[in-house]
Amino acid sequence: EAGLALPAADPQAAAQEKKRQGLSDWVELAGQWFEAELRRPVGREARAYLERRGLPESEWSRFRLGYAPQGRTALKDYLVAKGARPGELVEAGLLIAPEAGGSPYDRFRDRIIFPIADARGRVLSFGGRAMDPKERAKYLNGPESPLFHKGRTLYGIAEARKILAAAPPNESPPLVVVEGYMDAIACQRAGIAAVAPLGTALTEEQMELLWRLHPEPTLCFDGDRAGQQAASRAID
Repeated sequence: EAGLALPAADPQAAAQEKKRQGLSDWVELAGQWFEAELRRPVGREARAYLERRGLPESEWSRFRLGYAPQGRTALKDYLVAKGARPGELVEAGLLIAPEAGGSPYDRFRDRIIFPIADARGRVLSFGGRAMDPKERAKYLNGPESPLFHKGRTLYGIAEARKILAAAPPNESPPLVVVEGYMDAIACQRAGIAAVAPLGTALTEEQMELLWRLHPEPTLCFDGDRAGQQAASRAID
């Protein structure tokens, strides 16, 4: 109707999109499994931790919080039984393939799981907080994958969009950038649109995402020296 030429069919792009959709389906199924594990007996300590942090059970579904149990191949076994190939799960960032060879194993073990979604709420990857205080990496994000590019993604952006959209037309609520998952969740529970970068400095791509949602995002990093320096660098 507009007189525009239709884009030419690109078989390569179509094949890549089909592959991405397949990986996306496994990531979504993994998210559902993590959510279910949190509510099973194996998730007892994780549930207690969330309650101690002031996150009641009534809020877990809103943020799709989950738990990855200790077993080395618990998620792998579940998804393979559903028809997944281990190679696909490695590519999606759900499994780790040992460098020396051998069978892939679960990336997230004994961790509270925070799904990382795009602006439309589709899960791209996961972040996990270790339950064991002796664990070397307290927080662990999924790796770069065909679905997930951490420099182009902001944690909590779908929920932040909902909060901004729900504001009265004559109001301009703030859009706040905080440091961590729990900070973003605390703000969103208080009705403040908040997002968090994923363990790295704020990138130009993330800033573009912010400016699409708000003319003047507010940086609210931690008050320590590292947080102040990160804010200064982002402002520059």
